Amino acid sequence: MANIDIIRAWKDEEFRNSLSEEQKAQLPDNPAGLVDLTDEDLNAVAGGGCGSGGFICTATAECGCPRTVWWCWGR
Repeated sequence: MANIDIIRAWKDEEFRNSLSEEQKAQLPDNPAGLVDLTDEDLNAVAGGGCGSGGFICTATAECGCPRTVWWCWGR
């Protein structure tokens, strides 16, 4: 398989799905790796959950924090 087709298969799901099983088996792993983040991963990033500064104002405790009102700062 040509390099351009490998790259296209990595980027274009429709093209990748059009490949035969044999062609799919020949594809090397995408160098970017698998990107599959859990809710726990997302909550650990800046702005992803409760923490200091830079989070979104909310009048509810949707993030699971004990407070009911947050103030925005650090804008």
